[in-house]
Amino acid sequence: MDTETQDPERDRSAVPNPPASGTDRVAEGSRSRLSWLPGGVWTAAGLALVVVLLLVSRFVAQPFGIPSASMEPALHVGDRVMVDKLAYRFGGEPRRGDVVVFDGTGYFGDGDYIKRVVGIGGDRVRCCAKDGRLTVNGRPVTEPFLHDGNAPSDVSFDVVVPPGRLFLLGDHRADSADSRDHLGSPGGGMIPLSVVRGRADLVVWPPSRWHGLQQRDVYARVPAPSTAAHG
Repeated sequence: MDTETQDPERDRSAVPNPPASGTDRVAEGSRSRLSWLPGGVWTAAGLALVVVLLLVSRFVAQPFGIPSASMEPALHVGDRVMVDKLAYRFGGEPRRGDVVVFDGTGYFGDGDYIKRVVGIGGDRVRCCAKDGRLTVNGRPVTEPFLHDGNAPSDVSFDVVVPPGRLFLLGDHRADSADSRDHLGSPGGGMIPLSVVRGRADLVVWPPSRWHGLQQRDVYARVPAPSTAAHG
């Protein structure tokens, strides 16, 4: 028993500099922390980036893929457009010529759609005039964005857009299910502003098709609804 109690004492006394052991442990701990920090920093940075991207996608801007030919030639199947989700959130509203993405559930069908704004609240939109053009508030409109060979519409219509709603058409009129196809449905084919997700400003993919989408100048001479003769 005495030997067992004395051996540890001899072992401790044989160590010339006991604090060295503690110093080694601190050094090892330092190396451990140094090896952990870079991974931790990158992990935190990656998570922060993901959070930022999710927030941007949710509230600021989001890419959308084009699934159909209804907006040709401006948009082709497979194009990706950048949608500005803040465009109409601070008092701004869609204007004629804007290309918008909206939730068509209950109006056009389930899911998101992309169309061009032709009429805003109060507008009288008619087709077609004697010269074959669409008119807005009595003013004939030349639509340079129409698909080659398409008439402004293959069906006649004459509608007044209710306040807070939009009349929407595809650029490829012969291959677009839009407001014309839902004139007899609830809402008359005109969607409320509340379901607009944002304004599609730019084709961002593929790079060879990078271009803007707005055509507001086409409607520059259209009179305001309050001055238009709706009779």
